[in-house]
Amino acid sequence: MQNVTSPKHIAGSLTELWSPRVVAEVDDAYIKVAKVHGSLAWHSHDNEDELFLILKGHLRIEMESSSVELDEGEMFVVPKGVRHNPVADAECHLMLIERKTTLHTGNVTSEKTRSLAEQSRAV
Repeated sequence: MQNVTSPKHIAGSLTELWSPRVVAEVDDAYIKVAKVHGSLAWHSHDNEDELFLILKGHLRIEMESSSVELDEGEMFVVPKGVRHNPVADAECHLMLIERKTTLHTGNVTSEKTRSLAEQSRAV
């Protein structure tokens, strides 16, 4: 059975900020969407790259040596081991592609950290 889904629509329907939801699986990766505003947390993923694709709005990804600015339709891969902090000055909807082993806030735990069980809840 084939499932058609709209990551942009699902991200727009979310009510919690910084609480990614798994919308699909591809081999050893999860496809997630999130609605964000403000700052997440400085963190890194020691063994996994993390792809950010902007569905709506603007996102800045701060890194220790630089930062990138992403607008709707643009994407960026944060390489494994790079400390980063996603920041949205206004509401932003995004899609993430991450290995199934990727922890939400990597090596840091905060009040915004979501478990895989929380991220896998129905939307």
